[in-house]
Amino acid sequence: MVRRRSLLLASSAAGLAVGGAAVYGVRAGAESGDGGGVSRGGGPGERMPVQLRGVRPEGRVAMVALDRGVRGGESPAVLRELVSGVRALEGAGLAVGVGLGAGAFEAGGTRPRQLVGMPPFPGDLLDPARSHGDVLVQVAGDRVADVWAAVERLLPAVPGWRERWRIEGFRAENREEGGRGLARNPFHFTEGFGNPAGDRETADRALVRAGQGEPDWAVGGSYQVVRIIRFATDLWDKDSVPEQERIIGRRRDGRWLDGAPTDEEPNFAADPKGRLTPLDSHVRLAAPDRREPPPLVRRSYSYDRGDGDTGLVFSCFQRDLARGFEAVQKRLEGEAMAKYLLTTGGGYYFVPPPGDHWIDALVQPY
Repeated sequence: MVRRRSLLLASSAAGLAVGGAAVYGVRAGAESGDGGGVSRGGGPGERMPVQLRGVRPEGRVAMVALDRGVRGGESPAVLRELVSGVRALEGAGLAVGVGLGAGAFEAGGTRPRQLVGMPPFPGDLLDPARSHGDVLVQVAGDRVADVWAAVERLLPAVPGWRERWRIEGFRAENREEGGRGLARNPFHFTEGFGNPAGDRETADRALVRAGQGEPDWAVGGSYQVVRIIRFATDLWDKDSVPEQERIIGRRRDGRWLDGAPTDEEPNFAADPKGRLTPLDSHVRLAAPDRREPPPLVRRSYSYDRGDGDTGLVFSCFQRDLARGFEAVQKRLEGEAMAKYLLTTGGGYYFVPPPGDHWIDALVQPY
């Protein structure tokens, strides 16, 4: 058993929580005549928020949560200032996104119906001072120097806002295989096999549709969940590789424990007692029927803040929180991997569709 008390105490001072949400997307080099960095008449990928475009996410990311400053108050101008400031961060090879957390709607506005502050889940140790936030600015690129330089330009460009927290992440062995973006996590396992292989399936899982009961401005946007998860890597590395693979439910390279290759579905029904793939393994609980994958799309990054504080900046997108992340999280209660993980922060966010129409819709009530 992990010495959980020691891990909790070591993590509490350094806990990070994501507060804002990605709301506005701009990718350098895209036609921006509609104000959203989306080429007119493009394919499904070009009509998605920037955080969801492309199969392979950028290799580096910085997430900076912001709150309205004293000067900003509740003026609608401060939201437009934010969008303008984010656009000023554009540069070659950068994908820049902004977002709204539940706190951005406290004074009014048409809030997406499922957007609330993320509650703590069993086993979480969330730091309230580093949770939530009005806005999350996400800057991603393949060159760390470019990402850092853009983040340093952020606060001077948005004087009506103040920084709440920030975190940097990376994707080790970031690549595309079989139409999916793959990377190695701090537990040495390749992940990303469960993501959709194309833009159309990504849109089907992640983008809000008309008729869902959401505000009109939110159609085409997506709910984002971010979880800062500290990994007990020293404890994990004491286990044998076969034991690690039984806890995860896959081989390190992604092959299934029943012998099925990575691009096929395992037959869990033929293993009802979990002899090959344990019943409490991560993948079996997360997606018990591999023919019906969870309706979400992952875009996660590893982090390493030194002094043994390493883990995952888990990020996923879905059009329905209850059917996506929340359903998976409920199934994962009691998983064998739980003793190696500690969630120290996170939150629910909403990623609006590209363009400017959402800004006009949101500032009206202020």
